[in-house]
Amino acid sequence: MSVKKKKRYKNIFFDLDNTIWDFNTNSYEALKIAFKKNNLHKDIPDFNDFFSTYEGINTQLWESYRNKGISKSQLIIERFGKTFDTFGLSHDALNFNNDYLQAMPGQKALVDNAFEVLEYLKSKGYQLFIITNGFKEVQLKKLEQSGLAHYFIRIFVSEEVKSHKPDKVIFEYALKSSNSRKQSSLMVGDSWEVDVLGALNAGIDQVHFNLGGSDSISEKERGYIRHSKTATYRINNLKQLKLFL
Repeated sequence: MSVKKKKRYKNIFFDLDNTIWDFNTNSYEALKIAFKKNNLHKDIPDFNDFFSTYEGINTQLWESYRNKGISKSQLIIERFGKTFDTFGLSHDALNFNNDYLQAMPGQKALVDNAFEVLEYLKSKGYQLFIITNGFKEVQLKKLEQSGLAHYFIRIFVSEEVKSHKPDKVIFEYALKSSNSRKQSSLMVGDSWEVDVLGALNAGIDQVHFNLGGSDSISEKERGYIRHSKTATYRINNLKQLKLFL
């Protein structure tokens, strides 16, 4: 973990998926529910084949959506439409997507130590916020049904703001709307490209939550850091936030 110097932060902005809410686990389980509901096992014996195919397609489409290459409706249709095409199926992609999104908020797996760390930060008087890419109706339900919502003063969803991380517009909007100063704010997220570089370019200090990975910073990454006036940290367990907050 790299720490330039201990600073007094007041406002902590968290990413949601795979930073606090365990998206990988929950998405897998929600997709399994939709898969079973739609009797896809009759055509695709191995659910994991379906899941891995969908994951690759969905990742590419989300990148295009963030870059404004496709619309929300295109993303919703194409991520399952293209997956079904891969398996030679003509299933209703929109209905399947609805089943998947309905099952998603009911999955409540969190990243290890999420509640403990949020309780700690709240007890220390930090103001907590969420900045998340995603669909408003789904992200808000995730927070409510998992018991996370009450920790956060405000939730900034890319669809509502009409700007997606890593675009600095969503970070600047969150700062202004929460009456937060850059100098006393910190962004915590699992994606180096989306959360860390996005916040860095917006002039906000960042924590890269590199779950399961090394907490050291590569020479390439140091190149970005050297040209920034912000502080960059890396952790591989949320509990490490307690070391400097």
